[in-house]
Parts: sequence; C-alpha cells; structure tokens
Amino acid sequence: MPSAAAISITGLDKTYDNGFKALANIDLEIKRGEIFALLGPNGAGKTTLINAVCGIVRPTHGRILVSGHDNATDYRQARMAIGLVPQELTTDAFESVWNTVTFSRGLFGKPRNPDFIEKTLKQLSLWDKKDEQIRRLSGGMKRRVMIAKALSHEPDILFLDEPTAGVDVELRKSMWAQVRSLRETGVTVILTTHYIEEAEEMADRIGVINKGRLIVTEDKSTLMQKMGKRQMVFTLRDPIQTIPTGLSHYELALADQGRKLIHTYNTHQGDHDISDFLEDLKKSGIRPAEIDSRDSSLEEIFIKLIGTP
Repeated sequence: MPSAAAISITGLDKTYDNGFKALANIDLEIKRGEIFALLGPNGAGKTTLINAVCGIVRPTHGRILVSGHDNATDYRQARMAIGLVPQELTTDAFESVWNTVTFSRGLFGKPRNPDFIEKTLKQLSLWDKKDEQIRRLSGGMKRRVMIAKALSHEPDILFLDEPTAGVDVELRKSMWAQVRSLRETGVTVILTTHYIEEAEEMADRIGVINKGRLIVTEDKSTLMQKMGKRQMVFTLRDPIQTIPTGLSHYELALADQGRKLIHTYNTHQGDHDISDFLEDLKKSGIRPAEIDSRDSSLEEIFIKLIGTP
C-alpha cells in the first residue's frame, strides 16, 4: 500500500567537508498530489535539499522516504518515483526532442511507449517541435523539454528547481498553467523558486528555508492569514504635516507630502474595528476624499520571515 506522504524527511542534516552546514535538522512531509513551493534566498539550502531527496547529495544525518521507499537503503525504487528538472539546461544539443525524451525513459528501464511520449509532448506544447534539434529551441522551449524528460518514466513526484529562471513573464505564466495541469494527473509537484509571485500563484503549501533551516511550512492561505496585514490608504482633502495625537495609538504613516494617511492593521486581531478608527479620524478633523485598501503580498510576508529584504 503506498505511503500517505509523497515525501517524508526526518532530522535531515548536511555538513560539507569544509564545515559548511547546508541543512540543519529538516523535518518535512509533502502530501501526495499537492504543489509545494520551497522559498528561500540564494544559498538558503533549497537545491541541497532537493539533491538530498533525489540521492545526488548524501546527507550527514537523517532519513528520507520517497513514496514509502528509503532513499538510502532502497535507492532504485525511491529514484524511480522522482522526476527532476534541474536549474541547468543540460541535454544533447544535436538530438531531436522526441529522441531525447524517449532516451530518458529508457534510462529508467521503462518499456517503449510512444503514446505516452506523444501525450507528454502535447501536454507541454512541444508536439510541433518533436523533430527539432534541441539547439534550435528557445530557452523556454528547452525548459519544457527538461520537464518532458523528467516525466518520461512516469514518476509520482516532480521536482522543479527554479523552473522559470530566465523565462519571460508570458511564458512563465504559461508554464504555471502546465504545472497545475500536471497536478491534476496526480503528480506531486515540488518547486523551488525565488519568484514570490510564482509560489503565490501556484502553490497549495509553502515552506520557507533560510540558512539551511526550515523556518515555516504552512498552507498558503493560512500563512497569509496569520502574517498578512491590510493597509487602508486615505487620500486627504487637505494635507496634514503631523499625525494628530488622538490617533497616536494606531499604526499610521504619512505619504505624498501629507496628502495620504496610511493605516496598517492585522486583519485577524480581534480588538481591531475599522469603524472605531473612522470615528476617531472624524473626531480629529480629518476628512478623506478617497479610501483604498490592500492586503499584504506573500513577498512582504517572506521578507518578514527571513528578516532581510
């Protein structure tokens, strides 16, 4: 019977020979069929963690189960369950798309299945390029070929390490849609990214890693609720130079040379009532001409978690 988790990581450490500690006591469980985004600045440990799960890097301590298989004692079965799309575009430049993807399937000992290769190439909008040499493709198309190669042996889990690095915004959004469609087929997707909007757009759940430590793992919506703040921006009829003392207990700031008053508050604090603030604003003689509001973005939450912009 398959494991309830796609990936289960317990007490994972990685210290290199030079003493650099790349991963520190990582505990993480990734559910089957979810899109999990691993966020972190460059050098945080994202790629090291992926490489440890895929068996490319040997951990110093800890245990990793992939679809229920220990990736140290049952490496072959664990690796069969994984498709990996690395950051680097490494493939034979002079081979055709079709041959490259077919060859990758054979590397895992899978029998030939032209129908599956065709389906995969069509799913990734590569079918009309199947006879093209890799070297003649655009960077975005090459990235799609890497995804097709990773899917060629029908893995349960797909790792995407910075999948849209160097890809323009329009193509990035197209690839997001394709990754979501992969999830619909039952594939568990784990992606690392430094594009905050990528995680915000795609992920069901988010992990934040910094300096080798997993700071938080949370459902995206829950994380944004817990740490999200809302801002109300009041465009004033008459500019003010200072915030009235009657409003000093609120989190306020002036902008646009006193023409805007910005009120920041936590939407999940039970003691906050916007009607009280509006009443106090009126008592202070401030008359707004316009009111706009916005919620915190995932980027602001991320910066708050890692402590640096």
